[in-house]
Amino acid sequence: MSAPQSSSAPTDKEHNVTVEGDVESHLHPTPSWQVADHPMPTGHEEIWRFTPISEFAAVLAEQTTTVRLDWTIDAPRSVQVDELDPARLHDLAETPQDRISMMAAANSTHAPRHIVVPDDVELDSPVEITLTGTGVEEAAFQNVVVEIGRNSRATVIVRYRGSAQLGENWTFRVADGAHVVVLFIQEWDASAVHGAQVAFEIGRDAVVRTAQASFGGKAVRVSQTARYTAPGGDLTDLGAYFVDADQHVEHRLFVDHNEPRSVSHVDYRGCLQGQDAHSVWIGDVLIRPTAEDIETFESNKNLVLTEGCRADAVPNLEIQTGRIRGAGHSASTGRFDADQLFYLQARGIDEVEARRLVVHGFFTDIVRRIGVESVSDELIERIESELVDALGTSESDSPALEGAGQ
Repeated sequence: MSAPQSSSAPTDKEHNVTVEGDVESHLHPTPSWQVADHPMPTGHEEIWRFTPISEFAAVLAEQTTTVRLDWTIDAPRSVQVDELDPARLHDLAETPQDRISMMAAANSTHAPRHIVVPDDVELDSPVEITLTGTGVEEAAFQNVVVEIGRNSRATVIVRYRGSAQLGENWTFRVADGAHVVVLFIQEWDASAVHGAQVAFEIGRDAVVRTAQASFGGKAVRVSQTARYTAPGGDLTDLGAYFVDADQHVEHRLFVDHNEPRSVSHVDYRGCLQGQDAHSVWIGDVLIRPTAEDIETFESNKNLVLTEGCRADAVPNLEIQTGRIRGAGHSASTGRFDADQLFYLQARGIDEVEARRLVVHGFFTDIVRRIGVESVSDELIERIESELVDALGTSESDSPALEGAGQ
């Protein structure tokens, strides 16, 4: 994958970064294929300070033995699925952004997966991939490259089930004029640990809609990047997560507006319930000097259902040109809206049902925007199941929520 750059600045090909003409930033790491450039984190580094390092020990270490997750794929016949020559990984995959992605590239003893949707193809059904962990002690690593051909239309759905200690890299190369929907659905068992880098390369006038739905696992950290290879690319990046007691869910986003007339809209929403439930959302948008006439907005909202939770939300904008259509960001964390609860209870709805309706409305908008009806319905059912666990079925079933709207 070629380096993000401005037209006037040379690049260091080994590190895949602009070496002059852009403002240096501490907010995102320096990509590199060299293990030495990704030392073991201490937790004091900017990109690791919210992450429980010890939980990710297996996928941060160099391994002598690794395992492979059970992999099933259901794809239309026109889709090409094979293994990639490891020597080509550096040419097609995104450069590792952090220690986990570097270890996934360096430790994997299995050939990378390669999925190709040819040019000018409109798939009549999704590419559905299910990854199932077997719960073994050894770490699992994998690398996947997905290429969406010019002017093609496709939907890719990736599901995670079972338990594993997984480090992985996904690269989506979306060619000019293509339209793609990419959904990641995390349904891990409670013991799973998952660290991932997901990268999007967006071509001229290509449209990408992606979503991360995180509802399982002990510790999850997903670093997602996007950049543009030509003007006119359009990205919508959505997320929904429900964090339970003793669970860590972390989403890190970096959108590199390196081409003019590009668009990005990021919207993540999460609920937390239970002691030591911890969510992290880090959003960073870089608008380079050449990225004129772009539009971007990033948002994160968190709803805390019980005491003992923590939500960290950090939106960032790095603007290197004033010739843009618009740029903004927001983040919020709060409890139930007392006015909404009062409005519903004043109309005869009991408190537990009122709380359930508020949370349902909090998620429904973003879930419906995913654009795949069957998946949206599935996620709403999962949210309803989480709400039963969190809120109970009557007021007497949810004593932990007393006073949550104060």
